[in-house]
Amino acid sequence: MDKEDGVNNHGAEVQDIESNGLLDGKEEIGMHWSEFSDRNMSNTQPLLAKRTNITSQIAIVGANLCPIESLDYEIFENELFKQDWRSRKKVQIVQYVILKWGFALLIGLGTGVVGFFNSVAVENIAGSKLLMTTSLMTKNKYFEAFLLYAGINMGLAAAAAALCAFIAPAAAGSGIPEVKAYLNGVDAHSILAPSTLFVKIFGSILGVSAGFVVGKEGPMVHTGACIASLLGQGGSRKYGLTWKGFRYFKNDRDRRDMITCGAAAGVAGAFRAPVGGVLFALEEAASWWRSALLWRTFFTTAVVAIVLRALIQFCGTGKCGLFGKGGLIMYDVSAYKVSYSGADLVAVLILGTVGGILGSIYNYLVDKVVRTYSIINEKGAAFKILLVITISLLTSCCYYFLPWVAPCTPCPTNITTSCPSVDESGQYKRFQCPPGYYNALASLFLNTNDDAIRILLTSGGFHVFSLFIFFLAVFFLGIITYGIAIPSGLFIPVILAGAAYGRLVGIIFDPVITLDTGFFALLGAASFLGGTMRMTVSLGVILLELTNDLLLLPLVMLTLLVSKTVADSFNKGVYDQILHIKGLPYLEAHAEPYMRNLVALDVVTGPLITFSGIEKVRNIIHILESTGHNGFPVIDEPPFSETPELCGIVLRSHLLVLLKGKNFSRERVPAGQSIFNKISALDFAKAGLGKGIKLEDLDIEEEEMDMYIDLHPITNASPYTVVETMSLAKAAILFRQLGLRHMCVVPKSQGRPPVVGILTRHDFMPEHVLGLYPHMKSHKWD
Repeated sequence: MDKEDGVNNHGAEVQDIESNGLLDGKEEIGMHWSEFSDRNMSNTQPLLAKRTNITSQIAIVGANLCPIESLDYEIFENELFKQDWRSRKKVQIVQYVILKWGFALLIGLGTGVVGFFNSVAVENIAGSKLLMTTSLMTKNKYFEAFLLYAGINMGLAAAAAALCAFIAPAAAGSGIPEVKAYLNGVDAHSILAPSTLFVKIFGSILGVSAGFVVGKEGPMVHTGACIASLLGQGGSRKYGLTWKGFRYFKNDRDRRDMITCGAAAGVAGAFRAPVGGVLFALEEAASWWRSALLWRTFFTTAVVAIVLRALIQFCGTGKCGLFGKGGLIMYDVSAYKVSYSGADLVAVLILGTVGGILGSIYNYLVDKVVRTYSIINEKGAAFKILLVITISLLTSCCYYFLPWVAPCTPCPTNITTSCPSVDESGQYKRFQCPPGYYNALASLFLNTNDDAIRILLTSGGFHVFSLFIFFLAVFFLGIITYGIAIPSGLFIPVILAGAAYGRLVGIIFDPVITLDTGFFALLGAASFLGGTMRMTVSLGVILLELTNDLLLLPLVMLTLLVSKTVADSFNKGVYDQILHIKGLPYLEAHAEPYMRNLVALDVVTGPLITFSGIEKVRNIIHILESTGHNGFPVIDEPPFSETPELCGIVLRSHLLVLLKGKNFSRERVPAGQSIFNKISALDFAKAGLGKGIKLEDLDIEEEEMDMYIDLHPITNASPYTVVETMSLAKAAILFRQLGLRHMCVVPKSQGRPPVVGILTRHDFMPEHVLGLYPHMKSHKWD
């Protein structure tokens, strides 16, 4: 692990916790150094040895944890920053604004093209597989058909697993929890790397084509975020993808905005729902929002919609193979007339309630499965691939053999399409049935997941037994599939299971309701989505854009509200559970109730390390070597001030840049304005993918160690501070809403040191607070 991630050599227990990647917030722990500049460094070791271990009671859960560091979303207002803005010309400011919108355009174009490419690739690969399987079955070669079907599935699955295992392990899963964590201020290693983007695209295509009960929607959110990150860091030096004009965006704040646009674009590209993408970013992904970001996100998703429209029209000419014709509306159910009575509302309430219960059960089982798989995946790449192949074989067996227990249904006479179907996506699969009959269960299993959802929403002729078998199979296959080492989304499995459940409920209530059972399939999908994802507004609009049925929106809203409310009483949403399993220290929008009984000073632990405004080089080097802290308070003392006063906060990364520039002086005097001729704000721009200066990169001579360096030019002179008596709940809300990394705690009375501690993300985590105060209860109430 990198030293900036919080590695400390003073205490084995602390080191073990940090090596698992849970704690970034060790910046605040250290010792107070009031007369720091002239103190003999040989006297520091006893003080460091007193460092308090506050992490011994924190439970680490899950596996596959990665090094974690917080992100600097706060505007760092130091003298260099102010000088840079004062010296910028209007042309540079206009260039910055144009580039921001240009990035939004590029993110939309890139995500739209990738989304279209994914759809075309999946339809052609999966369609060719299904055509070959059906062709063998028409010749009564059932065993050969199964071998072909299962063999292709396992081959595609093994390829997807190999990509994840050997190239980018961070690409496994949906990626939405990692994107949520990044936008919350947590930077996990390689989650937005170019290699992750590559594996996310091709691994998702292979995994979905392999017939798994997974979707490409979650990976598309991660893909959009990766595209935005690649642009935001000026490309990649490793792969030679850089441009000098991107230098203004080499900071966490602008990258966060771009990744928010990328996440919204991913939803728009996956569901063809531009407005739903904006609302998804607002409701679920982003922890920080403003109106200007709303406009840019909306522009990005609009670009995605335009790109998809143009490319789909191009495919209408038959140049995209089996992709065929299509529009932006994926499941058009607008042909049905919507009118409902009191009995319909009662049925909808029951459907939403049961959907919320089933959704909470789904989340509970997914949690258990992911924890189990994490133990297997930790054993190496071979075990990852073997697990994927095993699940692929199980899925292939279920999909191929379960339709044999379903009854054959006579072909309807009032249809314009062929029955039995002859194409790969037909809704009347003959399977083992005689001429003139079709197997409804085979029509669902031997199709792509998207086509199966379309059939459930728009077609009839299903037996209760067939729907029940399909629901159980998809429900449990979706659970055991999530967590294996392939890019996999949860949206499509949940929609698929929910649509089967909803149509099943619609058939049961058919004697007393007036709504079509196809509508109940849509409402069942909404109830499952609300019960698992715990979203309301964005899901309602996404389903509206998916189905093009505005009249059904009130019932969809009611179903989402009921299912979410019911499910919330049992457990958290699925993405929140995955965040917890992966050890990502995510700050919730609300504070825990017990935090109202504590004040900020109660969680400040360990002595505090501070620097003087003009510090000796040796002292800085020693502290950087002996601690893993990322932020240090800077205190001015006499004769530079009348009394000790807080000057601000300086970052480790900025200290390294300043030390590398060797702007030292032999006397302890301010650097003056001449420092601006030697360094600029661009020197402190954040490098992408951990390419910043490391401590071992410094080459400082022994005689330079006793020289002085002025920290004022790089010190954030306006840090956020809270008084030590502020309630911890209020401080936690401020910390999250402002997107902070460090929050200074200042004394309430005079005559004390100007700062008594620093609060970081770690201090607000329930594990830390309950470790200090185990008598507190961790229940929630509003």
